Amino acid sequence: MIEGLEHIALSVSNLETSLAFYRDVLGMTLMRTIEPGSGGDLGNVVGLPGARARIAHLESGGVMLELFEYLAPRGEAIAEERTQADTGFTHIGFTSTDVRGDYQRFKAKGVAFIGEPSEFRPGVWIVYFRGPDGEVCELRQS
Repeated sequence: MIEGLEHIALSVSNLETSLAFYRDVLGMTLMRTIEPGSGGDLGNVVGLPGARARIAHLESGGVMLELFEYLAPRGEAIAEERTQADTGFTHIGFTSTDVRGDYQRFKAKGVAFIGEPSEFRPGVWIVYFRGPDGEVCELRQS
């Protein structure tokens, strides 16, 4: 039986750049990094024989974000024309106690926002922004 959501994984182009964003800007806690050869057979697990990756596990609010920088094979970038309406992954959501304040702080650190904070419904504020590889993230306050 499923007990709950344990983690979300994201393939990134550069692990250090993504760590600087998710750890240093968003404030997630780095739990560990895993280097190639220190784990099991990644290729068999992900269906890419011979795959190698550097992996980082970050935590926030009891949920883990797992970052993969594939060394082999290298992946494709997110298509610029991809929208939130496209099928599949759309965004990573983070809770906030002050969306408008976080918006100002993150914007000052160079985070690219898709729009400005909006009261989506009474008492619920949201804003979308982009991570280092163009992935969409959301801040939500309720």
